Amino acid sequence: MAMKIPKSGYGRFMKEGAQHFKGTDEAVQRNIEACTELASQIRSAYGPNGMNKMVINHIEKLFVTNDAATILKELEIQHPAARIIIMATEMQEKQIGDNTNTVVILAAALLEHASNLINMGMTPQEVAAGYEQAAEKALEILPTLVVKDASDLKNMDEVRQYLRSAITSKQYDNEDIIADLVAKACVTTCPANSYNFNVDNIRICKIIGSGVNTSRVMNGMVFKRGAEGEIRSASDARIAVFTCPFDLTQTETKGTVLIENADELVNFSKGEESEVEEQVKAIADNGVKVVVAAGKFGDLYLHFLNKYKIMAVRLTSKFDLRRLCRTVGAQPQARICAPAVNLLGHCDSVAVQEIGDENVVVFDKNSETGKVATIIIRGSSQSRIDDVERAVDDAVNTYKALCKDGKLLAGAGAVEIELAKEIESLLTPFETLPKAIAENAGMPTTETLTKLYAEHVAGHKNAGIDIWKREVMDAVAHNIFDLYAGKRLAIKLATDAAATILKVDQIIMAKQATGGPKPRGPKQQDEDDEGMA
Repeated sequence: MAMKIPKSGYGRFMKEGAQHFKGTDEAVQRNIEACTELASQIRSAYGPNGMNKMVINHIEKLFVTNDAATILKELEIQHPAARIIIMATEMQEKQIGDNTNTVVILAAALLEHASNLINMGMTPQEVAAGYEQAAEKALEILPTLVVKDASDLKNMDEVRQYLRSAITSKQYDNEDIIADLVAKACVTTCPANSYNFNVDNIRICKIIGSGVNTSRVMNGMVFKRGAEGEIRSASDARIAVFTCPFDLTQTETKGTVLIENADELVNFSKGEESEVEEQVKAIADNGVKVVVAAGKFGDLYLHFLNKYKIMAVRLTSKFDLRRLCRTVGAQPQARICAPAVNLLGHCDSVAVQEIGDENVVVFDKNSETGKVATIIIRGSSQSRIDDVERAVDDAVNTYKALCKDGKLLAGAGAVEIELAKEIESLLTPFETLPKAIAENAGMPTTETLTKLYAEHVAGHKNAGIDIWKREVMDAVAHNIFDLYAGKRLAIKLATDAAATILKVDQIIMAKQATGGPKPRGPKQQDEDDEGMA
């Protein structure tokens, strides 16, 4: 019988199949390589001329975008060190809604620079401590680079300029159209105290067809479904909202009705009809022109709604029902009744419109301000519309960040070059960002960076890259701004992520769990499936 040789090292404690890496070469350098490799894939998507990535996720859904947050979310990256950077980008997305690619590129540039320093003889702990000190210095310098304070967030023209930069990085050709749409929607729904601005008040309705330039903003809500009855429009309408189906309700206990002759049968059905008519008449007498219900409309109720010229709209989502109540100022009713006048909502116009080949119900308030605004996005394909939606989402989040902190910095790489000039220890990592902008625009990187440094040394702190004329320009004069809050958080998160990865000297991976049922594949999809839903 062969002797069993005892395991040595970590093998003694762990299950068969566990992995263990230790030391600078095995752990630190491997982590740095993984993070720089991740950033090298994302770097080409940075800036206005960034390239799109085609990502097919685990359920075979197609994404064509240059939005770093979406790419990283759908790739489902497993490497533990790369996951740390992805967690930093998720935090940036949650807090600011923009600058996610900045976090990835800056963190990877810091790690790449750290790798060179470690090869020269420094320890990872010394490099991490140096980065943390340098980041503190950068955050001290950053407030001195603020060029403008966005004070008037109700001014449409000013808001449009502030949002253009966030949109340009996603939709380079359509930035003016999208900036107009978002500025109008945000200013319309912004409360008296702009600090309380709620992103949820900007809704998006995506309808395939036509082009992005035919997109528009509605002061109210738009639902992708038609009306239930014959009445297709109502103006200056009082609205009753019900959270239950608008139909005859079933009793909890079963009852038996004994009918002995034809007259009793006729009277029984008449009694039901007269009761339904009484309910609908009571609603109509209160001046209600539109009934919105969360469930189906019964045939009998629909007949009397048509008789009393009341429009019927069915909504399946309880969240949409809540937002509609907030928009029109209605109190939702739990059962069918005639609500008091003070519990009814009001809307200037409710109508079924045909946009493309889609019937939509539009609740439109013809006023300058409102509680909820809807941006109707048009586009030639679903992936195109989705990408425009991401640009709109970034712009709305930028407006929200401006409501909290209105400070603005010069864009187009001006701030990064100024910080690189001031903090020599972070020169290489910071210049990676303007270098990526120039590289993606097809400009000679070394020559462009040299011109930028020359301008900044001469005292022009707002000098940035003009990708259109392929030269150096004044970013503030061209209305290219970056959010101070976004840039500050991006530097902090990138430095923290890089320092955390540098402080890891061991990677211990337990054996992965196996077994369990196999994941189901995607269902077969037909062209008619969406129409039948």
